[in-house]
Amino acid sequence: MNIDFSKNGGLVPVIIQDDRDSRVLMLGYMNAEAYAYTLRENRVTFFSRSRNKLWTKGETSGNYLEVREIKTDCDNDTLLIKVVPSGPVCHKGSNSCFRDESSKGYLYILEETINSRITEGSGDSYTSMIFKKGINKVAQKVGEEAVELVIEAKDNNDDLFREEAADLLYHLLILLRMKNTSLEEIELVLNHRSRRSKKIENEQVK
Repeated sequence: MNIDFSKNGGLVPVIIQDDRDSRVLMLGYMNAEAYAYTLRENRVTFFSRSRNKLWTKGETSGNYLEVREIKTDCDNDTLLIKVVPSGPVCHKGSNSCFRDESSKGYLYILEETINSRITEGSGDSYTSMIFKKGINKVAQKVGEEAVELVIEAKDNNDDLFREEAADLLYHLLILLRMKNTSLEEIELVLNHRSRRSKKIENEQVK
């Protein structure tokens, strides 16, 4: 890639994004040397403006950023690097340097709310109540919501279709919790499938 390092004193901003769920994790800067080092080691290395030297993310904590993909913007003066982090990214111990509400999709927030309701075990919570009824009841509810979604899909009421889709996703998240599986793990499965498909397509082109 022909990256333009001539601006901003030889530095380009670098947006770090989680390859697994597309969350924005942090922002850093690279010069040409840091970029070359990143390519060679396949781990993100920044140029630290405060230290005035190269800095490999995780060299102290062990929470490295393993590179999966690198893209440039339309002006070739900003990088987007998709990574798989080895641990918390922020120096304050969180997974992202940005607030969770702005870096996670709403399904992740809903998943956290569901987990909280189940942990608290409040009798006033529908989530807690249906979870306590066990796997058979939750699985049955997911099946019922799936059937209702199919029925609405055959009609022309888009609002009801969306409502049923939301109900299905909500109960599916409860089922995932019951099976000790997270939304992130499901996304990883989909991500791996996508990568396999792309690999097969590339091999066929060759």
